[in-house]
Amino acid sequence: MTKTPRIRIPPEVRKYVFQRDKYQCQSCGKTTLETDLTIDHIIPLARGGQNDISNLHTLCFTCNQEKTDKTDPRFRRYFQS
Repeated sequence: MTKTPRIRIPPEVRKYVFQRDKYQCQSCGKTTLETDLTIDHIIPLARGGQNDISNLHTLCFTCNQEKTDKTDPRFRRYFQS
């Protein structure tokens, strides 16, 4: 498996993902009023995930730190392995 190079996510893509996810962590449900939100790759780049908008979602900083480079089985339904 080849690691996908990391690119900077453009501001307009970040804004779109936050709006699509209603400014809410897709793991624990906290909102931007409760915590710092980040953009995360559902399938990590280290595991062959892409920089495509369909592979991005909103996570709070804590959930993102806990996830590291693992895949979250709750989101696997959106992707073929």
